[in-house]
Amino acid sequence: MNQVNTFVFDVDGVLTDGTIHISSQGELTRKMNAKDGYALKSAVDAGYRVCIISGGSNPGVSMRLEGLGIEDIFLGVQDKITAFRTYIDRHKIAPEQIVYMGDDIPDFQVMQQVGLPSCPKDAVPEIQQVAKYISQIKGGKGCVRDVIEQVMKVQGQWQLPDNTSHN
Repeated sequence: MNQVNTFVFDVDGVLTDGTIHISSQGELTRKMNAKDGYALKSAVDAGYRVCIISGGSNPGVSMRLEGLGIEDIFLGVQDKITAFRTYIDRHKIAPEQIVYMGDDIPDFQVMQQVGLPSCPKDAVPEIQQVAKYISQIKGGKGCVRDVIEQVMKVQGQWQLPDNTSHN
């Protein structure tokens, strides 16, 4: 975990619980956890790279993530490994410096390429088998916060309030 400088996340099943609400007008909506948002913003502010690679393409998701300071957002991706390789080549990032959190089969190939493959507690069995870190928190319920916080704490980057002891 000491060499991690980049976080890459899937959306549905990781940043959300995987539920998609469909309005009577056909609009698809998702629900994200504010604690995950806080951790994503904290990581960006601390200088970590954060990237999103998702098969979904909801404009509201993009707006939320951009509002947290995330610049590398790949939505509507059918081939995640190609998007991942494009991203790491563009930024010259070594795969072993990356935490990737996914929850389902489309994440499998990318998870095999990174230093710290991770997943939420409710990821499918195939993903849990390839993960080196399985959060005890389900997708959309704070698993992103969990993995970011764990890495940043190990690296001494997680900011605690001034009146809180580090012990």
